[in-house]
Amino acid sequence: MNRCIPAFALLAFTTGCATVPRTASGPVEVQILAINDFHGNLEAQAAPVGVTAISGGAQTTGAMGGAAQLAATLRALRFTPNTITVAAGDLIGASPLTSAYFLDEPTVEAMNLIKLDLASVGNHEFDKGSAELLRMQKGGCEKYTSRAPCRLEPYKGARFQYLGANVLKADGTTLLPGTAIRQIGPVRIGFIGMTLKETGTLVTPAGVAGLSFADEAATANALVPKLKAAGADLVVLLIHQGGKVPETYVQDGCSGLSGGILQILEALDPAIRIVVSGHTHNAYACEIGQGDKRRLLTSAGKYGYLVTDIRLTVDPATRALLGWQARNATVDGRQGADRDVAALVARYEAAAAPAAARKVGRLSGPAMKSEGDGESPVARLIADGQLAATRTTTKGGAQISFINATGVRTNLIPTADGTVTYGQIFALQPFGNGLVVKTLSGAQLKALLEQQFRTIDGQGRVASLLVPSANFRFAYDLGKDDGNRVSDIELNGKPVDPAANYRVVVNNFLASGGDGFSALVEGGDAFDAGLDLDALEAWLATDPAVPNDQRTTRIIPQ
Repeated sequence: MNRCIPAFALLAFTTGCATVPRTASGPVEVQILAINDFHGNLEAQAAPVGVTAISGGAQTTGAMGGAAQLAATLRALRFTPNTITVAAGDLIGASPLTSAYFLDEPTVEAMNLIKLDLASVGNHEFDKGSAELLRMQKGGCEKYTSRAPCRLEPYKGARFQYLGANVLKADGTTLLPGTAIRQIGPVRIGFIGMTLKETGTLVTPAGVAGLSFADEAATANALVPKLKAAGADLVVLLIHQGGKVPETYVQDGCSGLSGGILQILEALDPAIRIVVSGHTHNAYACEIGQGDKRRLLTSAGKYGYLVTDIRLTVDPATRALLGWQARNATVDGRQGADRDVAALVARYEAAAAPAAARKVGRLSGPAMKSEGDGESPVARLIADGQLAATRTTTKGGAQISFINATGVRTNLIPTADGTVTYGQIFALQPFGNGLVVKTLSGAQLKALLEQQFRTIDGQGRVASLLVPSANFRFAYDLGKDDGNRVSDIELNGKPVDPAANYRVVVNNFLASGGDGFSALVEGGDAFDAGLDLDALEAWLATDPAVPNDQRTTRIIPQ
């Protein structure tokens, strides 16, 4: 007989019925629910989020995400006992104040309450170092950061298991388990979890000290026979690397997909049939590849806006995979909010409220972020604040400031009277970075700027844009060869002299070579200039205008 998908599938599927014979030995459905890049976003986002449904046009919904709504949506989606909930990294790190102020302890507890079972690590899981990551897993109140743990209540740790198959210690063993096998209905599913191999360049060196990050495909492929030998019927990869699609958030397709995940997919063992991805903050769900490399690829975007609902049809006798489908369901409040998770969030919101509400300055209007991690008004504002805080000789004598566009996390939108709060700037720069002033020659400065546009995946593109302070300009041409893409470098309207020395201020992540900017490591006469948030707060206290000037110019050949 024909079996109709349950009514809750309005959240997940638009098709009305699927033809699946239901006998005692007939096919059985197994469900994998997946999230990624939650980043401690315990509270729902009020700003509307546009989500594209390939089968039904575009829709826009408000108040997306939030841990309580996420929990309720997951509960509604679980239509069978044959279900498991997983994640593909960056559950914590780069988090808003309500979570970050408490070292992301409330986010881990929220993940416990939503019944998360497995999660790969992402690069942001290492923001505060491997010892703190292990505390996140195991619990306890040992202090590994400048912020005190267990400030509100004892921390009991994650009831879900973090996986890090390609995260290697000096002795070659993994920091965390690399795999897990779970019995889901009639099938034993082997899960491999890992972060992207570039994690070492995306985290401050102190955060990944003593660790290395192996190639993703090679690591996963080596684990397949071990999982099979241990009885796994199906292998699923949870990987904190992904792709991008033109529409950013797609419910049921991945047309125009690009990015680092493609090369990994091409190199994966055909036995890895399902890949749950992350990192790029894009959402997609589709079948990809041909022949024995045909796989299901998914990502749920970011911040709990979406949940990927993966349905697998399995023969219970042979445990063979007969079919699959996947769709990203919106977390938009239609399923309400989970009471226990809402109470957890409210408790931490109240504890963080005095700090979050403190007025730090004024702004004449909204300073918006570039969705593509490019130059933007809010990035310029940060760069200008860094320079203002470090200009004097007693503060390092900086002449130029740079902020990495990928480190700019949110828009900065003041209240109607122009007020900006500490909670807002914390969400904007949640990493707790210090500022470092270094001396670079003009030649080293040119080399630094070239590193923004190094060849990646065989093509010249922006690796990570450096947004400068108002007194600095440069142009770039991605059509040129490595080392020759940057031109027209000017400081205070004058060309930069390759032989002269310049004082440059950046955050400590960049100063130590983060994002692959090794030229900054070579800088000399380092000066510790205080915290990035303090610099921005001081700048906002001067009531600055929103900077709308253009400081970087892309040259498009005619």
